[in-house]
Amino acid sequence: MREGIARLTLVLGAVMATGPLALDMYLPALPTLEAEFAASTARVQHTVSAYLFGMGLGQLAFGPLTDRFGRKRPLLVGLGIFALASAGCALAHSIDSFVLLRFAQALGGSAGMVVIRAVIRDRFDALQSAHVLSLMMLVMGVAPILAPLAGGLLLVKGSWHWIFWVLAAYALFCVAAVFLFLDESHPPQSRTPSVGRALAGVLPLTRDRRFLGPDLVFIAAFGAFFAYLAAAPFVFIRFFSVPADRFGWYFGANALGFITVSQLNRRLLAGRGPRRVLGWGVCLLGVAALLLLACALTGIAGFAGVFGALFLAVASLGLIASNASAVTLAPFGDRAGGASSLLGASQALTGVVASAAVGWIHARGAVPMAVVVAACAAISFASYALLVKTERASA
Repeated sequence: MREGIARLTLVLGAVMATGPLALDMYLPALPTLEAEFAASTARVQHTVSAYLFGMGLGQLAFGPLTDRFGRKRPLLVGLGIFALASAGCALAHSIDSFVLLRFAQALGGSAGMVVIRAVIRDRFDALQSAHVLSLMMLVMGVAPILAPLAGGLLLVKGSWHWIFWVLAAYALFCVAAVFLFLDESHPPQSRTPSVGRALAGVLPLTRDRRFLGPDLVFIAAFGAFFAYLAAAPFVFIRFFSVPADRFGWYFGANALGFITVSQLNRRLLAGRGPRRVLGWGVCLLGVAALLLLACALTGIAGFAGVFGALFLAVASLGLIASNASAVTLAPFGDRAGGASSLLGASQALTGVVASAAVGWIHARGAVPMAVVVAACAAISFASYALLVKTERASA
C-alpha cells in the first residue's frame, strides 16, 4: 500500500512539475526574448498570460473529458500536445507565433493539472488528500528551484531555444511514466455517459458555496503568485540589477520556502484539519502582502525587504494550495474531474488577469507587483473569513 502511494506520488509529481517547469524555466530569458523578437516588455509578458489563458481553457475542456473517458487516456493526449508545442516554441521566429505556441503548450499541459487532482480525489478523502497533496509538493517543488537555475544556465551556455527542447524531452519522459506506471482510477461503471452530461454536472458548482468559498481563497492566493511570476524577472534583473544567471537562486530560495511550509503542513493537519490550517496560510499571505507593499512604496530595506516579503508570500502557499484544493473538491467525488477542471481553470484565468494587471499599473520598480499581490491577498482573506471559516462554524 505504502509502495503504491509512493509510486503514485512520484508519477503525479513528475507530471505536475510540467506546469512550473514551463512557467519558470524560461523566466530568465524574458529580457532576451524582448531583444531578440524586438518586442515590448508588455508583449513579452503576454507569453506568460497566453500560457495561463491556455491552462484555463484547457482545464475546462479536459475536466469533463476525464469524467467521460477516464483519467489516463486524456492525460497521455495532453502530454503529447505539450511536447509538440514545446518543440514549436523552440523553432518560433516571431513573438506572435511564440505566444500562440505557448497557448498550445498550455492547452496540453492543462490535462495534467486536472487529472492529478481528480486521481487524488478518486482515491482519498479530504484529510488524506491534503496529506498526499502536501507530499507531492515535495516532489514537484524541486521544479521551481531547479527550473530557473537550469534556464539561466541554458541561456548562458547556449540559447533560449534549448529551454524548450528540454521541456519537449521532459514531456516525453512523462508520457512514458504515465503509460507504464499510472493505473486508471476512474472505472467505466463510474464514468458519465456523455461529455455533455459531464459538462452539465459542472455548472451547478458555480452556485455552490461549498465550492465557491475555498475556490476564491485558492485562486486569489495564486493570483498573487502569478503577479510575482510575471514581474519578478524585470524587477529583480532590471530594477535591482540581479544578474540573469543568479535570478534562479533567488527564485529557488522562494520555492524552497514553499516546499518547507508544505511539508510542515502535513504535521499541522493532525487534529486540526485542512480548513483551519488554510486560515493560517491566508493570514500569513496577508502579512507578507502588507510588508511587500510597504517596502515597495517606501524603498525601506531595498532589495532585501522586497525579497523577504516575497519569500513569506510564496511560503504561505504551502499552507494554502493543498488545503484549499482538498476542501474545495471533498464534497464532489462523483464530479471530481469537472470540479478539478473548474478549480484549475479559475486559477489560471485569475493568473491571466493578475499577471496582466501588473502591466496596467504605471509605477517604478516593485510597486505594480506589490499592489496586485496586496489586492489578491485581500480577496483571499475576505473569502476565507466570509465563506470558508463561517462554513466551518456552521458545520
